[in-house]
Amino acid sequence: MLNTIELALTVFALLIVVAQLIALKLRIPYTLVLVFFGIGITALSSAALGTNLLSSGLHTLVQAIQSLYSGLVNSGLFVGLIVPPLIFEAMIHIRKEELRLVIRPSLALATVGVVLATVVAGAVVWLFAGLPLFSAIVFAVIIAPTDTITVLQIFRHIRVPARLATLMNVEAAFNDATAIILFGVILSSSLGLQRSSLFNGVLVFLYSFAGGIVVGLAVAGTAKLLHARLNDKTADITLTIAAVYGSYVLATSLGMSGLIAVAIAGLYFGNTTMRSTLSKPIRSSIVSFWEIAAFLGNAVAFLLIGFETNLSLFLQAAALIPIAYAATIIARAATVYPTLAIFNQLDKRMPFNWSNIATLGGVRGALSIALLATLATSGAVNGKDFGTITTMVLGVVFLSMVIQVPLMLSYAARLFGKKAIPRRLVA
Repeated sequence: MLNTIELALTVFALLIVVAQLIALKLRIPYTLVLVFFGIGITALSSAALGTNLLSSGLHTLVQAIQSLYSGLVNSGLFVGLIVPPLIFEAMIHIRKEELRLVIRPSLALATVGVVLATVVAGAVVWLFAGLPLFSAIVFAVIIAPTDTITVLQIFRHIRVPARLATLMNVEAAFNDATAIILFGVILSSSLGLQRSSLFNGVLVFLYSFAGGIVVGLAVAGTAKLLHARLNDKTADITLTIAAVYGSYVLATSLGMSGLIAVAIAGLYFGNTTMRSTLSKPIRSSIVSFWEIAAFLGNAVAFLLIGFETNLSLFLQAAALIPIAYAATIIARAATVYPTLAIFNQLDKRMPFNWSNIATLGGVRGALSIALLATLATSGAVNGKDFGTITTMVLGVVFLSMVIQVPLMLSYAARLFGKKAIPRRLVA
């Protein structure tokens, strides 16, 4: 078993390197290449015939990777291990001056927007896909959050106005927490729409959201005091690791949002600790470390998503997946355009074409698949509906990556000039 895991890790590393080379040549995100690698290897494994060494090895490799993925998701480690570094790394680069300008629309999209997207997508799927209302709502909340990994990776490198990048990054960092809370509230009741359940859900959300903020500030403030007593690169990096995972674990153990705690800790660290406490060499070392951590997290997440994508299943649901994807796009548009229009009337700081970028940037990914794994063990829906939801979720994740990411990059290049897409986007 150990040899199989070592083989899987070696193949992971090689695929990441090859994906970078291809992405640099084609000037597309390397994460998209990794998704196709995972899909292609899985398809080859399924099609491989005979019992020769190559076929047997390919089957063993794919099974080992899928087993590793299932273990991460089912244990909750996928979100808890991979997502926090991505959020923290993105948040430390957000300046409070830019955040102050977009905090209201960002939080509106990340909270009310997720609820609205769930209602709209659920209604469309209920009407046109033949799912019962409760199952349609469950699908909608699973697919509602934009993928933190994709959004942060793209808007970290793409040359768009700083306020637009901040808007998207903050939304992505916070809407995962909203979706997780809302998902739990919906599953907590077999009816899902009872008035008492909704009232209790609001209280749970406020506790989780506000509590995450408090924990994030407390952990980041404590870490700042400790950073002031250190002047060692290794010790300071280790302390940031403890702060990231410590804020997540502490908030989660108290029933609060660990992702919100990590986001707040990152904002505090980037705007306070890095500016006033750390020396320039140590700041550079910490930033470099978290860039590498985010890069590896991105690569692992997208490659694993590719290995979980079943093309034959998509072909069998050729009519269902387009409906689910259309529902997701409609829900995203129904959320983004009114929200940004309202705030634009208040301060005139967000041009209309930003809404187009925000809509295309609503890519779905890792968290939706993690929530799907949670649904599998909850027993909240019957086997037939779960199979339908699974097919729709995986189909929407795949289509959003292969359609929306290239479209957004192309649109950004036309809107902001070809320099909007630098070569370093893919590395």
